[in-house]
Amino acid sequence: MNIKVEGLGKRYNYDWIFRNLNYQFHKGSEYAIVGANGSGKSTLAKVISGFTPFTEGKITYESEGNIIDAEDVYKHISFASPYLELIEEFTLKELFNFHYKFKIPTMPFESFVDRLRLKKAVEKQIKFFSSGMKQRIKLGFAFYSQSKLLILDEPTSNLDNQGFSWYLDEIEALIGTRIILICSNEEKEYEFCKHYLKVENLK
Repeated sequence: MNIKVEGLGKRYNYDWIFRNLNYQFHKGSEYAIVGANGSGKSTLAKVISGFTPFTEGKITYESEGNIIDAEDVYKHISFASPYLELIEEFTLKELFNFHYKFKIPTMPFESFVDRLRLKKAVEKQIKFFSSGMKQRIKLGFAFYSQSKLLILDEPTSNLDNQGFSWYLDEIEALIGTRIILICSNEEKEYEFCKHYLKVENLK
């Protein structure tokens, strides 16, 4: 997948979050969207993912020389962030089965649980998971889905040192395989990225 952004802008009421963004995201490359808290990093990520509509401009998604229709873009994107909600009444297995009605997994449930280091929590409802366990699940769904664009917003929020090491190991295995887009103001989360986009410069 390649993504071309032309004259992109997002406004809430009378305030522009960003404007006149022209940029290209290329297959197999890693990008960091950086900026201070409240600068619009998350908004830009949600716009690129299609979760939030933009106010002006154009986004073109292309794969293998073909334009991807707007209604099909979600099939090619994995997105994880601390503010995304999980269905807390589900067990981990129920949540896995529900999530992969919409995505294609890269591994079976047993391997998924093993990679997340959550074997002992398979039958536990999500509402009883710690914030760090929930964040690993969100990242796991993003990492282990067949997608061409991986967007991670503040990916290591709620993770302890062990969880952070796990994150680095998993993200390293994906470098070069898809577009990776990290939104963060913590350099340690995105230091592997080769390209930087500073949101404060887009107004």
